[in-house]
Amino acid sequence: MHPQRSTNQTKATAPSKIRQHRMRPNQVQHFLRLGLLAALYGMATVAPVKAAPLQLPALVVPASQEHHVGKVIFVELVTPDLTAAKRFYGGLFGWTFRDIQAGGTAYAEASLDGHPVAGLIHKTVPAGEHRQPAWLSFIAVRDVDAAKKTALQQGAKVLFEPHDIPNRGREAVFADPQGAVFAVLASSSGDPADVLAAPGEWIWSSLMTRDPDTAAAFYQTLFDYEIFDLPADKPAQHLILASDNYARASANILPANRPNAHSHWLNYLRVDDTVKMAAKVVSLGGRVLVEPRVDRHGGKVAVVSDPMGAPFGLIEWSDSESKEVTK
Repeated sequence: MHPQRSTNQTKATAPSKIRQHRMRPNQVQHFLRLGLLAALYGMATVAPVKAAPLQLPALVVPASQEHHVGKVIFVELVTPDLTAAKRFYGGLFGWTFRDIQAGGTAYAEASLDGHPVAGLIHKTVPAGEHRQPAWLSFIAVRDVDAAKKTALQQGAKVLFEPHDIPNRGREAVFADPQGAVFAVLASSSGDPADVLAAPGEWIWSSLMTRDPDTAAAFYQTLFDYEIFDLPADKPAQHLILASDNYARASANILPANRPNAHSHWLNYLRVDDTVKMAAKVVSLGGRVLVEPRVDRHGGKVAVVSDPMGAPFGLIEWSDSESKEVTK
């Protein structure tokens, strides 16, 4: 299903920190839930990934001319146990895997129904160290080096310098000014089309941070997002980050009862039944971090982790719900 786009826009008064809009009431209920559960759980910052001379498959086959700056177009799992991760995610979502070995790096391409959905990278944790495995979000840009320059000017740090991956494109990994780790990718084969994700595919990303306004301003500068403010009871705060009239992600405040939680990105997979999938997570050796609960549309969301501790979200999403946003 193609989420419908809207071109009927009117600007609203915005705070000085970010260029911000108010969402219409009929849009608020759907997107409020996307930050609701993520706000209940905080995770450790992901460690930088060491460069490896991998030759990965193209992101889009056949190649397209589509470009959606600001869209999360790929995710990769950095894990200390690649075999266990493949067994878990294959059993949970029916993903299949193709192993790629290069330069001593073990990498697995995950696919669903023949379409790539993720990459899994083995990263050994040195003895005596504790590093929580995590999913890394790759956000689309047209020029990685220009993105690096802008990110540095806005107070970000470079964790992985811009580099080329044959067939895939050019990428880099940054930490935003509040410490949340993310990657940028200029895909050489174009960006995936704006279609509604199928069950077992990634459908949403939430940025969990101490200061959503400041964080949203950073990402707005980097990706030229439009920011939509969702009315919510304080201290909750939910900001939608949009481009091309599509909601791409949300910025949400970290829970006050987790003072040691770090800013981070949390990615969600679409499922048909959150309760059943959460139970399946446990049966496969994972954990439920935030129990399934009903959202404002009657569906359910939850936050879980794989057996190695990498968190991700589960979310029910009706075929009738698009990511269309209007100002």
